[in-house]
This record gives sequence, structure tokens and C-alpha cells, in this order.
Amino acid sequence: MEKQFPKNVRQIGNVSDEPKIYVEDYVDTYLSQLRTRAVDKPLAAGLAGEITMHEGQAVVYISGAIQMKEIKIDGTEIQIEKDTQEELEKDMKKYFPKSDMVGWCLIESGHPMSLNRGANKIHGKLFGKENSVFIWRDAVENDEMFSAYKYGELMQMGGHYIYYEKNPDMQNYMISTRRQNGVTPSEMVEDRAAKDFRSTIREKTQYKTRRRNSGMLYVASTLLVVVVLAIGISTVNNFDKMTSVQTSLESLTRSVNGTSGENIESKEENIDGQAADQETAGDAVQASEGIPLPEKTEPEVKPENAAVGSAAGADASLDANDFYTVKKGDTLDSISIKLYGDRGHVEAICKMNGLSDGNLIFIGQKLLLP
Repeated sequence: MEKQFPKNVRQIGNVSDEPKIYVEDYVDTYLSQLRTRAVDKPLAAGLAGEITMHEGQAVVYISGAIQMKEIKIDGTEIQIEKDTQEELEKDMKKYFPKSDMVGWCLIESGHPMSLNRGANKIHGKLFGKENSVFIWRDAVENDEMFSAYKYGELMQMGGHYIYYEKNPDMQNYMISTRRQNGVTPSEMVEDRAAKDFRSTIREKTQYKTRRRNSGMLYVASTLLVVVVLAIGISTVNNFDKMTSVQTSLESLTRSVNGTSGENIESKEENIDGQAADQETAGDAVQASEGIPLPEKTEPEVKPENAAVGSAAGADASLDANDFYTVKKGDTLDSISIKLYGDRGHVEAICKMNGLSDGNLIFIGQKLLLP
């Protein structure tokens, strides 16, 4: 069956040029992670994928990226040593056995125009397949430029697509890379905007809960008054029974309080179809504010973008070091800073775990790390 164009895509820039370039979302995420580490020294990565023709158009699918061991820039000259090239080819066969080398990416701080000559030379020597791709990214400004190798020259392209699909090969490579590089403990700093948002959720949840319970509390209080009056009238002329009345009042008060705090709320939550969602939002807020929560059984994670189960199935060697257990006071921002030294990995953590709302995490939840 002929390969179909990806349906779930996001367009970047003007895509009228050929070849049409499609970059898988995990690859784009990984290159963004490399950018945060390329401020002090340039980094490069080989690109895996497929160059093909579809419906009369030249198309390049980039489904993988592998960091090169070392790259040197001397003025306008770019150097990739032979051992770096050999290691790249070895890793390509290991992690992306069904893909071809379709180009490379250079991430550095500078001006791309000054490197055009050096990039064209090294590309023609190592990646010189027709329509292969060269991506340049600025490590500081996050600017990027896509070029395609046509007629023996790198020609700048107007735009490209980001596409979304299951990509266990790239997930496994990202996990393996994290193992090799290790993690960098850092001070936990909570993003103020995220904290304010969670506080707003908490206030709204508490307001709805109080409002829901107030009606039943009023009924219970009225009942208590009626019972007190009935008992009081029957014992007003009998002092000896006052002690018994007091005991009955105390028991009745405890019973009413228990009902309003537990039974009434339980019944209301069964009636209110939104109770479960509010409890989830409330737990997420309490986790960020450091309020102790009861132990919970971790739910099954169902990722949207690419099933984590497919990554775990493809890499049976996953262990406890590949997961992070959410602790009291954690947010995705603080987890990213704690493990990687910056907030740049929040999006990657969401994608690895299928989180559509990064604020809704709870104490004891296990997150698969990118």
C-alpha cells in the first residue's frame, strides 16, 4: 500500500517548496532539548528517516535524530571526524534499523550565513543524497533554518511540517540518551503562573464544594434545632433528666457533623456528575501546595500522542531509573528543573506520559522520563 501523507500535522512557514519536509514531533522535541545544551559549544545530530516520492512530489520524512559525538567549528569551516561519523552510523543501525540517513542538524550560537560554505561542503561529503536535509538552529535565539540538497547545493526552504504519530524508536533513543548523560539535580523552583492557575482551580473547587454542602447542612441544622426543642419541652420540669439530655445532644451533634462531612457529601457527589473531575483537580492543586493526600492507586496512563506502552514493550530493559515518582510540592516545571537543570523538558515529559494538562499530576504518580 502506498504511504499516505500524515493527517495530524502542524505547518511551520511557507511549505510551497520541494521537497516537502515532515519532522516527527518527538524529533523536534529532542532537537529542542539539544538546543538548551548547545549554548557553550556547538552540537550536531544525524537525521534518520526516508526520502521518497509521493503523488508526484519529493517528500522527506524525518523520524529520528542521533547526537553526534563531537563537532568542531573553525571560522567558516565545520569538521566532523571519521570516528564521529562511524559512531553515528553505528547508532543509526542500532536505534533506527529501518530508516536511512536523510541529513543532519547543527545547533550553535552565531549566524548561519557565515557557515553556508562550510555546511555545504560537509553536507556534500557526508550526507550528499538528493533532497537530503540540513537544519540549522540558533542555541540562544531559537531561530531555525531548513535547507535541502538539490543540484549539488544546499537551498533554503520556506517551511516544513511537524507531524504526530507513534514513534517508539525515538522514545527508546531518548530514554537511552538520558541514561548515558545522567540527571542533574537542581533547586526546585515553581513557576508563578502555574502556581496561580492551580490556586484558582483550588478556590473554585472549594467554593463549589461549600455551596453544594451548605443546603444539606442547613437541613441538618434545622433538624437538630427541632430535636433540641422537643427534648427541652419534655424535660423542662424534670431537672434529673437534664444530664441525659446533654448526653443525647452531644451524640446527636457528632452524628450530624459526621453526616454533613461524609455521608451528605458522598450522596451529593453521586448526584453531581462533575464530582470526580473536581476531586482530580483538587488533588493536583494540593500536590502543588504541599497539602498531604491519602495514598492512591496509580491509574493506567493512556498517552495521546504515542503510547508509552509501546516504548516499554520495545525496550524491555526499563527500570526504576526511567521513572520519577511525584512527591509533595512537585510540579512539572520543578521536576524538569530538578532532573535536567531547566524547564525545557516539561513538554517532553507530557508527551512521554500522554498528559494533556500538565497541572493535573498527583502524589505517587509515576512519570516515564524522556
